[in-house]
Amino acid sequence: MSTTIDLLRQRRTQYALDKTLPISREATTELIQQAVEAAPSAFNSQSSRVVILFGGASDKVWTFAKDALRPLIPADEFADTQAKLDGFAAGAGTILFFEDQGVIAGLQEQFAAYADNFPVWSEQSSGMAQLAVWTALAEAGIGASLQHYNPLIDAVIAAEWGIPAEWTLRAQMPFGANAAPFGDKAVMPRDARFKVFA
Repeated sequence: MSTTIDLLRQRRTQYALDKTLPISREATTELIQQAVEAAPSAFNSQSSRVVILFGGASDKVWTFAKDALRPLIPADEFADTQAKLDGFAAGAGTILFFEDQGVIAGLQEQFAAYADNFPVWSEQSSGMAQLAVWTALAEAGIGASLQHYNPLIDAVIAAEWGIPAEWTLRAQMPFGANAAPFGDKAVMPRDARFKVFA
């Protein structure tokens, strides 16, 4: 049985994706839902919201990103951007992570002494949900990466899938079969990152 650390090490950024999955769409959906439900949140706010897209619906995200970026990037430099986005579209699906601002506002009203902290805690909750999903996918043999094309694509995403106005897009996670092996991961020296006192 894998340990928690083994699973966290197995979670790696995968840009080489394929549309096949080692488990069914239904099992993938269930896995994502369970991972989000298991992730912690401040005051058990459960402010994370997730949209799971497969196939053509997933492809639309990366078409939207291309359309949003094309006017912003010089034409002679756009090929690299297009190749990167096409790589995300090569996957089996995309997970859209949102945070529900209505939940955050409600907590700010209910617990005024902590009002300034709730947006920060919401971002932390979102990050934990993203890590939980990514790690669960990795354990299932599904590759993924975490992308941030928000806010460029927020409006078109909201219009396409009827996203409530209170939901703020925080990240996009394209996923699919691992179409290439992982390279080595560089790790900083521990003395540059940690301090231990007794």
